[in-house]
Amino acid sequence: MTHANGTPPNPSAAGGTDARIRRALVSSALDLAAIAVFIAFGRRNHDEDPSLTGFLGTLAPFVIALAVTWLIARVWRDPISLKSGATVWVGTVAIGMILRRFVFDDGTATAFIIVASVFLGAVVNGWRTYARFRANS
Repeated sequence: MTHANGTPPNPSAAGGTDARIRRALVSSALDLAAIAVFIAFGRRNHDEDPSLTGFLGTLAPFVIALAVTWLIARVWRDPISLKSGATVWVGTVAIGMILRRFVFDDGTATAFIIVASVFLGAVVNGWRTYARFRANS
């Protein structure tokens, strides 16, 4: 059933509540994977300690930043939109770097900030662009 203008009568009618929850879970997992890949590549390229503890210690500020960004911006409402992608990208990098520097007492060299910004921007917005393309085809 739709309104006269073709829109569903409630948000969950546009694909169902289960589909919306699944979309949000998959989206958050893809964002988390983007961060994990970035951290793994960076640690490997800089010959960092290959232990799980080292990996998780580097990952932690960005995972916290991702969670905070998702909660504050309520990304789950429209997880594949350009707005959500830009918000996740900027929020994760900015909050992650602040946490890394002031809470985790780790480095935030300019080159690291640039590489993190470019990589995460490309990946979190790239998968969203692909997902929107697939949804519209």
